[in-house]
Amino acid sequence: MSRKDKVKIFKIILMIFVVIIFIGVIIYLFPVMKDLSTKEGQIAFRDKVESSGFWGMLSLFGLQVANIFLIVVPGEPIEIIAGMCYGTFWGTIFVMASACIITIGIFFLVRKLGRKFVYDFCSKERIEKIENSKLFKNPKKIEMIMLILFLIPGTPKDLLVYLGGLLPIKASRFILISTLARIPSIISSTIAGDQLAVGQWQLGLILYAAIIVLVLIIIFIYNKFDKDKTTDEILKTIK
Repeated sequence: MSRKDKVKIFKIILMIFVVIIFIGVIIYLFPVMKDLSTKEGQIAFRDKVESSGFWGMLSLFGLQVANIFLIVVPGEPIEIIAGMCYGTFWGTIFVMASACIITIGIFFLVRKLGRKFVYDFCSKERIEKIENSKLFKNPKKIEMIMLILFLIPGTPKDLLVYLGGLLPIKASRFILISTLARIPSIISSTIAGDQLAVGQWQLGLILYAAIIVLVLIIIFIYNKFDKDKTTDEILKTIK
């Protein structure tokens, strides 16, 4: 069996795992989720989450691992579930810790196995386009570039985790940047999940949108004072 076939099988198994876990979560939590608008329903939901214990956290962690390997699976639903189950604070801590652990694993796998490993999970043409751009070859700017990319909502953060191992950046600094720069996105999702768990989905949606808008304003202001228009160039490169 060729390496390509093995990777395909691995991805199919991961996708099946994701589908099974999501269905399992829905089946497990739905009986109490439908009553989240009531105080009794909220208490029942929290009791259900607490009863899942270690296996509940392991399932969410498994979804995050699958999310990064599959890339096409969006991370926001997992973050929202974490907010629903563990609240804004602990949900954020859980997602950040998980993302940090997975990022460390992927980063050092890329450093050890090289481009072949990256091409197994990412488009070769897209990776080469990014690597060959002047911006990503500049060691003085690469850290700021990665910070901006992880901050901007909607950028392919899982792709960036693979890319980090190929770029001229120290492992410790990349891991720190990729973990901390996710905070606005993670908090916005866990807040939305936390509010959803108490039947306040409208407030959760407003807070989610407010944090995203705030991040976009910060990026816009930075770009206004950046003579090289770095942000514009970055976004053009990773498209």
